[in-house]
Amino acid sequence: MSNNELNRSLEAILMVVDEPVSEVILAQITEVPTEQVLSALNELAMSYTQTGRGFDLRQVAGGWRFYSHPDLAAIVEKFVLDGQQSRLTQAALETLAVIAYRQPVSRARVSAIRGVNVEAVMKTLITRGLVEERGIEHETGAILYGTTSFFLEKLGLNRVEDLPALAPFLPDIDGLDEVLATLTE
Repeated sequence: MSNNELNRSLEAILMVVDEPVSEVILAQITEVPTEQVLSALNELAMSYTQTGRGFDLRQVAGGWRFYSHPDLAAIVEKFVLDGQQSRLTQAALETLAVIAYRQPVSRARVSAIRGVNVEAVMKTLITRGLVEERGIEHETGAILYGTTSFFLEKLGLNRVEDLPALAPFLPDIDGLDEVLATLTE
């Protein structure tokens, strides 16, 4: 793999991670020696700094990840706070629905119901003030989540019990009763 291909591959991978990734894992994925990956990461980080980019490539917590440049914290904060007016993604809406109907519920349970990892979506919902921590599950020690009063306000509801029933909105499918039972039990 050429240096240019390696750099592009590293950038593409690091663009989608939500936590730092070690150079060992990056080496395994790119099938390039770890030393070469580490050298490329250091060169990329230096290049971004020297060219005054709006982001940094940093080594933290045993891995590498892109971060917005510290000098731009005010503008990023404004975007994040003003971005609260933007629409939720389909994944966020689905996750929010599971939490609303199953609360209090653990992140692992939400992931199991949706069949995908909901870590990033949960962070978005918490940041937007739609979901909050509601305690600890005694058996597993997992954090439980529920919807907020801001969520109720946005939906025009007084309480969670005023959420509409799910059954009328779902197609008539064999086994659907069992699926609904897992959402409302």
